[in-house]
Amino acid sequence: MEKTKREFIKDLDIHAILGEEEEAQIDSNLPFRKWLYSWLLDPNIPGNYHKTIDKWISILIIANLFSLVFEHVPAVFEPHKTWFEFFDIFSVAVFTIEYLVRFYLAPEEEEFKDKKMARFAFVSSPFAIIDFLAVAPFYLKSFIPIDLRVLRFLRLLRILKLFRVIVPAYHEFQETNKHRTFRQKIHALVFPSPYGGAMFEIVEVFIAIWVLLSVIAVVLESVQSIEYVLNLQFVILDAVAVAIFTIEYSLRIYSCVEEPGFKGAIAGRFKQARSPSTFIDFMAILPFFLEVVLHHLFDLRFLRVFRLSRLLKLTRGNDATAILFKVVSREWPVMSASAFIMVLLVILTASLGYLFEHDAQPDKFENIPTSIYWAVITLASVGYGDISPVTPIGRSLTIVLALLGIGIFAIPAALLSSAFSDELVKERDALKANLFSMLKDGEISERDAGTIRAEAKRLHLSHEEINALIEQVIKEHELEERSPLPIHKIGERPELAIEHYKYLLSQIRQLGMHTNSGQFEQTVHSTQRLNQHELDLWKKIQAHH
Repeated sequence: MEKTKREFIKDLDIHAILGEEEEAQIDSNLPFRKWLYSWLLDPNIPGNYHKTIDKWISILIIANLFSLVFEHVPAVFEPHKTWFEFFDIFSVAVFTIEYLVRFYLAPEEEEFKDKKMARFAFVSSPFAIIDFLAVAPFYLKSFIPIDLRVLRFLRLLRILKLFRVIVPAYHEFQETNKHRTFRQKIHALVFPSPYGGAMFEIVEVFIAIWVLLSVIAVVLESVQSIEYVLNLQFVILDAVAVAIFTIEYSLRIYSCVEEPGFKGAIAGRFKQARSPSTFIDFMAILPFFLEVVLHHLFDLRFLRVFRLSRLLKLTRGNDATAILFKVVSREWPVMSASAFIMVLLVILTASLGYLFEHDAQPDKFENIPTSIYWAVITLASVGYGDISPVTPIGRSLTIVLALLGIGIFAIPAALLSSAFSDELVKERDALKANLFSMLKDGEISERDAGTIRAEAKRLHLSHEEINALIEQVIKEHELEERSPLPIHKIGERPELAIEHYKYLLSQIRQLGMHTNSGQFEQTVHSTQRLNQHELDLWKKIQAHH
């Protein structure tokens, strides 16, 4: 028997639809080694600690890389030598425990469990060798005198442990993009698409990390004491960042023709280059090349501050930024009117302030442009106090201006707040409409689930909120089913037409049971409300009852 929509909603797995992992269901009666492997290292059990362990190990590896970099800076390393040593001991302890756990659990690994000597096969595997090299230098220096520079180089091998995350993502990427062209593969790496998978996410995280590093470097360069100590490191970091951003920019321009709406070898790429996100990418690398090429003609050090525009790269694909642009675009007529009133008020009050205060304070209210600064500061309720009126009428004007500023400057903020709220309501209503359409047939396909996942992520909805939306949609479906459909809608679906016909026959039979047949026929003949054919049909229906 086919499920009703009410039964269907009860059986829905919202965690699965949203791509969220519930708590792992692992039998506590399993043998200890298998139980431990299931919780810690099995990649096929959703909700266990496998991904969490990989994430924190990756963070620790990257932190070790930074530690090695700063160990080459005596001004940083020497005063904090003890902390560096403690961090190295902590890292080695974590990596050693990880290695020993993997060694112990090797017989449970898919790759080694069918081999006679599973642990030996594990020790000789590439990943295990990398894991061993990550900790070996620390223990070797206890028995063998190793030059510090050699030791640091060997410790650099810890970065290879990241291949545990990258290699599976690469294999998945290769499998997904089998038989696709080179340009299509590049497109999958730098543009969101169904073919990117985990590899696209790794590239996105890698770019985001370098954006943050380069911006932090620009900020710290402005501190003279830090810049003096880390000058060389800042130069190298900026050069590497520019190289990475340049490669990314080139790959986006090269593969953009695979995007819908950007077809054409020249026109498509030119259109992509003019898009806001790609223009931001271009501005992220332009100051570096201008300074390299033109430094002998102009002093272009001021361009370095424009490297902060790299932070705008993080807005690409950001849902909050997209909503902000949409809201501002929609509310622009009202906001422009508000801005016009603000400008009008500023110029008017600045002119009056100049008129009333110029004679009393010619050095402060020197001209109207200077008075505009005073008017803006007063309207915004900032009140630095560097320019303030001294005449009674000037002070009265300041009071009025300050009171007006509370309302005038609040208008754009109120508009944006209200528009943001309205936009979120619209987005949720759109998702609700999509859910209504998806649930008409009483099932959610994989494609529907993907749409729900994307919308839930974009609107930051939890599975409880999605559940509430689906419950609301189900109630609306039930109301729709209880309300009579137009006859043309019923006629569009034969199964509904048959059921409706049976329902009408049943109603006619019930009507005959409660009606006196003699009086019925007498009334028909006297009023001529039915023709002979319709009366005969009535008699046949009642006769078969």
